[in-house]
Amino acid sequence: MSLNSLSSILMIIIIIIVILLAVLALIYFRSKNAKPKKEKNISVDDGTEAGAAKEKKAKTFAVESVMDFMEFDKVEDNMIVAKNGAKYIMVVECQGINYDLMSEIEKNAVEEGFVQFLNTIRYPIQIYVQTRTINLENSIQTYKDRVKQIEDNFQRQEQRYREMRSSGRYTKEQLDSAYYELTKQRNLTEYGKDIIFSTERMSLNKNVLNQKYYIIVPYYPEELGQNDFDKQEIQNLAFSELYTRAQSVIRTLAACDVNGKILTSNELVDLLYVAYNRDEQEVYGLDKALRAGYDELYSTAPDILDKKMRALDNQIEQEAFKKANEKVIEAQSAKEKALQRKENNMDNLIDNLAKIIIEQNANNIGRDIAQDAINSINEDKAKAKENKVKEGGTEDNVKEKTKRRRTKPA
Repeated sequence: MSLNSLSSILMIIIIIIVILLAVLALIYFRSKNAKPKKEKNISVDDGTEAGAAKEKKAKTFAVESVMDFMEFDKVEDNMIVAKNGAKYIMVVECQGINYDLMSEIEKNAVEEGFVQFLNTIRYPIQIYVQTRTINLENSIQTYKDRVKQIEDNFQRQEQRYREMRSSGRYTKEQLDSAYYELTKQRNLTEYGKDIIFSTERMSLNKNVLNQKYYIIVPYYPEELGQNDFDKQEIQNLAFSELYTRAQSVIRTLAACDVNGKILTSNELVDLLYVAYNRDEQEVYGLDKALRAGYDELYSTAPDILDKKMRALDNQIEQEAFKKANEKVIEAQSAKEKALQRKENNMDNLIDNLAKIIIEQNANNIGRDIAQDAINSINEDKAKAKENKVKEGGTEDNVKEKTKRRRTKPA
């Protein structure tokens, strides 16, 4: 074999070895740079202990509290506690004034009062304006409760008026007066319902906004300097200092005709809730949450005995009203009957009273004359009785004739 053939074979072998080494290197680097695939959390349970043991553990995530993202810790004693007790805040709500409708003198007085307010400030404050959609739900509910009372009163008066008409014991004047009061009550009921309808339509307009003005008064315990107070004592001192500052702000703002008040804890929670929940403030309001009892540990259904007691109270009230109405009608009927009897016996009463008057004055007019007068009264009475018997009139006819005789002019 010649030298050239050996050298060519050697070159081929070297080339093959280089190619193999390059392929191996490429496979090594690709396997090293490839990302490991995520294992699927598959649970295998074939009904045996081995299958149950193959269940993989679920991944755990770090759950953080929403309070970690808030700028305050809690609301307590009409104060907002922030930065783990390093800052206390009290809020004063101010009622705005219509500056544009004031005269020049009033505007100058307001401006001078506000300048005085700024000059009296010895601590940092913040003016905060919050725009809210006007919630008319509470007002509508108040109107509905009031209109319900008016409507119940109207129904009672309507029932009483029907009973008066059906009894036939009332004069036209009394019926007219009762109908006038019934009409007034009906008009009042309809007017109240119209107000509720208009207010509900107004509440549908979400563009009805209201601006509330607040003054934020902070206090930092570091203002005390070096001290040995515990946390509760620092909170008490912060409350005293903030209350003094807030009252000073309210008094100085009074010079501008601006009224103010310190927000309570519930009002502070409502303020913060609206600030952090602009979109849900109308749907999930704080007042609805408190009425629903979300702050309670548990809720219970009303006692069945309480329900029965309320139903019994309503029944007693209705029966008492009905009985009172009947007794009033009976009393009025008794008076009318007594009046009718007196009208029927009016002639006898007149004759008897005339005899008594004559007897009392017998000494003055003379005994003979007095006796003649009494005899004349008796004779007239006897003649009237004879005429009644001759005419054969019944008692009703006699009453009618007596009534016509009394209406004749003297």
